[in-house]
Amino acid sequence: MTPSSPGPAKTPQFAKLKLSPLSQSDACCESAACDAPQAAPEIAARLSWRVEGMDCAACARKVENAARQVPGVSQAQVLFATQKLLVNAPDEAREAVERAVNAAGYTLLDSRSPAVASSGWRDWLPVLVLAVLMLISWGLARINPSFGTLAFTATTLVGLWPVTRQAIRLMRSGSWFAIETLMSVAAIGALIIGATAEAAMVLLLFLIGEQLEGWAANRARKGVSALVALRPETAVRLRDGQRESVALETLRPGDVIEVAAGGRLPADGRLLSPCASFDESALTGESLPVERQQGEKVAAGATSVDRLVQLEVVSEPGDSAIDRILRLIEEAEARRAPIERFIDRFSRVYTPAIMLLALLVMTIPPLFLAAAWQEWIYKGLALLLIGCPCALVISTPAAITSGLAAASRRGALIKGGAALEIVGRVQQVAFDKTGTLTAGKPQVTAIIAEEGLEESALLAFAAAVEQGSTHPLAQAIIEEADRRRVAPLRAKAQRTLAGTGLEAEVEGRIVRLSAPDKLEIALPERWRQRISELEAQGQTVVAAVCEGELLGTLALRDTLRPDARDAVERLRKLGVQSVMLTGDNPRAAAAVAGELGMDYRASLLPGDKVAAVNELNRRAPLAMVGDGINDAPAMKAAAIGIAMGNGTDVALETADAALTHSRLTELPAIISLARATHRNIRQNVAIALGLKGVFLVTTLLGMTGLWLAVLADTGATVLVTANALRLLRKGR
Repeated sequence: MTPSSPGPAKTPQFAKLKLSPLSQSDACCESAACDAPQAAPEIAARLSWRVEGMDCAACARKVENAARQVPGVSQAQVLFATQKLLVNAPDEAREAVERAVNAAGYTLLDSRSPAVASSGWRDWLPVLVLAVLMLISWGLARINPSFGTLAFTATTLVGLWPVTRQAIRLMRSGSWFAIETLMSVAAIGALIIGATAEAAMVLLLFLIGEQLEGWAANRARKGVSALVALRPETAVRLRDGQRESVALETLRPGDVIEVAAGGRLPADGRLLSPCASFDESALTGESLPVERQQGEKVAAGATSVDRLVQLEVVSEPGDSAIDRILRLIEEAEARRAPIERFIDRFSRVYTPAIMLLALLVMTIPPLFLAAAWQEWIYKGLALLLIGCPCALVISTPAAITSGLAAASRRGALIKGGAALEIVGRVQQVAFDKTGTLTAGKPQVTAIIAEEGLEESALLAFAAAVEQGSTHPLAQAIIEEADRRRVAPLRAKAQRTLAGTGLEAEVEGRIVRLSAPDKLEIALPERWRQRISELEAQGQTVVAAVCEGELLGTLALRDTLRPDARDAVERLRKLGVQSVMLTGDNPRAAAAVAGELGMDYRASLLPGDKVAAVNELNRRAPLAMVGDGINDAPAMKAAAIGIAMGNGTDVALETADAALTHSRLTELPAIISLARATHRNIRQNVAIALGLKGVFLVTTLLGMTGLWLAVLADTGATVLVTANALRLLRKGR
């Protein structure tokens, strides 16, 4: 059937999206560590690889640092979401870059090679081994303290081996004070003063955190690869009247392909068949199938709803609508500076400063003041223990872990501490319409029958004509008839009227369903006025005609989520502004935005959404909430992307957070929780550094020694952990 349309259908204009090569201004990581020149000279090639072994966004900076050490490299940028390393350098530098990155502990593969699946439990093997050794050491310490000390020392050395080896690799590649260096210094310092159990525990917690971050990163990358799944691996090409199955890469502009009903388009094409309906929701966000006429363009990834169609290919291999969306995601990722963990940044100054201070305390008084070596070595060791970053290492992750756990209890999955911190800074929220603010499924909202005909009779005629159709509007009419328990009528001789609608013989009479503007009869003024009012409200109208006489109309609409209005109001109370970005037509968008009292922008393609998000994001931190593949680039361009739990795999995996129960009312609750977590982190850092500062002074004055130094470190750890656990109450 052909739904009425408030305006002409818009063909996705993905050909307008021109993505420029990685520029110096866009690609620069914008961190203090970036030493790329502001104006790069001309280069012979733009090299690319896929990087294996990155656990977090901080790893991206380490890979970039390693690549920049190679002579001839003028620019290095890691696109963390797609695991790509892009390097501006002559082609002969390829092997040198690969050697440099491999020496830093990461693996470079061909950018077109498939991702290697995680080995599962084997990734956790070092953590399990260290945990078992910790339990054995604890048991020995209960029986014999001396044996326990030796056991904890051996356990620490086992855990230190991979961490210290990676720290040395990173030092050689230019990352002198990475978090691996921080952990090595902390563990070795604890061993020196005999805090063997604490040294082993720090390493265990660090390894667990690394594995969890690696798991989350792998999950996020799977979402990008799901874009490719929108295209079939093969296509049916027509040549000299013969059908042949060919690989997607062999299609060229001008080829004629055939797509069966329910099949996806492998490439952008121009419709050769007289007319057809296509589900383009994955690309444009339009909730209802769009009718395309002969000669109109249809984007790759769209689904032919109800018939076999023929199209002429208009896109080059690797340049279809899906490919462009993927590049939009990468471009948005390239413009964002790599997210660095707080402890990794702080360690650049903290770790060398503590080591230098401890060394000065051990050597200056004996050398220049004739003080006793033993006394000042003792004070230096105590200072080193005070400087042990155990409390600092735990302070931020403890708060983040509690915040993430509380969020999960409320039905929100937030992918990491950086995402949680950004959620707390959000001052604007951009919503997609279909499937986010609305249910994403059309429903019958009004049945208006001609005088002398009951609503149930009109619905029975319409449902009979629609029987067997897979069109979403047809399904909505049939479901409404079932819900009202309308007695079914028999229909036969059903047929589709190209570009007009459907008709069938019902109870011996020909009944036709069509859009009002496709009717062959003139409508009375009162009916035209009613239909205009319904369409002005963003509703789709279907007219039923029997043998030249109007039976009535049915109005259908994608209805608001029950909690949408409440969620927008709660956001307003938090000082967060709301705006709707949608691919739907302006009248449908205006109707929904009017009910919610928010601003809106309509008829947006994926590239338009990215531009709108970038504009809004420049004013204040913006969260983008959506559920479709078309929302994925905008989610990446926003300060934070939030997906609905009932959305597509790509939206869920591309986003930094997801509302797993699809309850919009949890969004303001999560923003409040994120703000509380950020306050908790500041409190924890103040506790950890404050206690260390106090004991630093008392140790130098000789008022405290090793035992109180241990208490300063472990006491601060206990305090920051207890403070972080308070966040769990907010998840109830």
